[in-house]
Amino acid sequence: MANKSSDIVQGTLDMLILKTLALEPMHGYEITVRLEQISRGAFRVNAGALFVALQRLQRAGLIRSEWKGTETNRRAKYYILTQQGRKRLDGERREWGRQLAAITRILEAL
Repeated sequence: MANKSSDIVQGTLDMLILKTLALEPMHGYEITVRLEQISRGAFRVNAGALFVALQRLQRAGLIRSEWKGTETNRRAKYYILTQQGRKRLDGERREWGRQLAAITRILEAL
């Protein structure tokens, strides 16, 4: 069976973006590359979905943005995790861990 990239589980993209930005501020393309690298190619983020998620997170006050120069001297919008975003990420990580433990218990019991 061939390995193929898949979509990120619905509802987790926001959390994964927040986690990625907890590492350092990044522009959109860097976020997609980092998620694909960390997942070892298991997840590929659609540019349209990323844009919508970044807008949603910014409206919620979980991230902010600023224009800066890139390594190649181009201007790009960099996204930065806010304090409110860090709190949300902590809560999401706890909830994800709780759900994962419950799913694992169910799979092992059946």
